[in-house]
Amino acid sequence: MNAPGAGSKAHILVVDDDREIRDLLGRFLTMHGYRVTKAEDGKEMRRALSDWHIDLVVLDLMLPGEDGLSLCRDLRATSQIPVIMLTMLGEETDRIIGLEMGADDYLPKPFNPRELLARMKAVLRRAQHTPATPATAGKRILGFSGWKLDLRLRRLKSPQGLIVDLSAAEFDLLVVFADHPQRVLNRDQLLDLTSGRSEVPFDRSIDMQVSRLRHKIEKDPKEPELIKTVRGGGYVFTAVVTDDETSDT
Repeated sequence: MNAPGAGSKAHILVVDDDREIRDLLGRFLTMHGYRVTKAEDGKEMRRALSDWHIDLVVLDLMLPGEDGLSLCRDLRATSQIPVIMLTMLGEETDRIIGLEMGADDYLPKPFNPRELLARMKAVLRRAQHTPATPATAGKRILGFSGWKLDLRLRRLKSPQGLIVDLSAAEFDLLVVFADHPQRVLNRDQLLDLTSGRSEVPFDRSIDMQVSRLRHKIEKDPKEPELIKTVRGGGYVFTAVVTDDETSDT
């Protein structure tokens, strides 16, 4: 997969409670070939990180509720997604703390969007060999409806104990579903989240991959119980997913 950067549709999350700044950066970064999602606080930031594969976060220090330092620290506990912190001019101590919390760079307000763009490109280049850590990181085996999904061995075992052969794309898609149970995911989200995990571009349609996966894990693929279609919305993985600590190798 190509490294994220200008022209490669890297997905940027802009977190700022100032609507004018969010809209300005949204227009500017979109014009320069980036995908942009905007959030005004920590709650919206976490939802966006769950719903999309984000390549870089532009994070304001001063936010309502949880501040940028706390959000950066929490993000670093589970992910290596690059963070550029926005701070008020003169807040040198906060900028130092931000870097200590794991921010990759900082930019004082007011700033020139072109300087932010240059810093983003530099941070993305540095991060290209450090993929974002998914929420399933550190977990070895996920269980659902008697199935066992071994993330380390990239292997699926049926309730009868049989190994089910999955393609790389099918495995990555199933991991995304298992990582977002009882959540409606549209096709764009599934493509984005799966591509974020895979080393190979996900070049087949989501619907085709879902159909193939259903034939391997559903009792009746024509009446699926695990992966249900949501009319006009996408798909939802209905199973309860558990984190099984012990390996069944």
